[in-house]
Amino acid sequence: MRILSLVLISLCMMLAAAGATAREKQAKKPMDPQAMMELYTKLATPGEPHKLFATLAGSWTVKSREWMEPGKPPAESTGSAEMKMLLDGRFLYQEFNGSMMGKPFSGIGIDGYDNLRKKYITAWMDNMGTGIFLMEGTASADGKTITLRGKHEEPGGGYMTHRAVWKIVDSNHQTFDMYGAHHGGKEMKMLELTYTRKE
Repeated sequence: MRILSLVLISLCMMLAAAGATAREKQAKKPMDPQAMMELYTKLATPGEPHKLFATLAGSWTVKSREWMEPGKPPAESTGSAEMKMLLDGRFLYQEFNGSMMGKPFSGIGIDGYDNLRKKYITAWMDNMGTGIFLMEGTASADGKTITLRGKHEEPGGGYMTHRAVWKIVDSNHQTFDMYGAHHGGKEMKMLELTYTRKE
């Protein structure tokens, strides 16, 4: 009986391995060039997320609140943002000017939606660093609440993780809330931005 069990187990393992090998060969089979071109064309075409981004193009007033320590009141300031679409409606570009921690602050952001990966992606760079901060995530069913996650290295080692919630209320109002956690610690709210379109 034990020998029969071993034979059956060996047979099952061989069938599973053969199935995996067949799947690998099928996956490696080259795609027809015409079909590949049609697929790439479809993936490169702006869709509903990009159309929603396009409604945000224009000039904005931005009220910001930033928390440096838990339990302490936030620092408040006002800035401005200019937004426009890039590359034939594929990416939303933002140029922000304001203040942070009492100092002049300027930054550039590029937001996109990757049709292939079905992910929202944002890249941010500013005058308070030399790195490019990347986040990615997904949206609610209506596409108007986008949750992004990312992390960056901290001086002295380790990472700070981030979670951002971007709400597109309508074409004239949007909010962006950022939360962070040092070295896997407790998450705290760090930043709250309220955008109102300039008249």
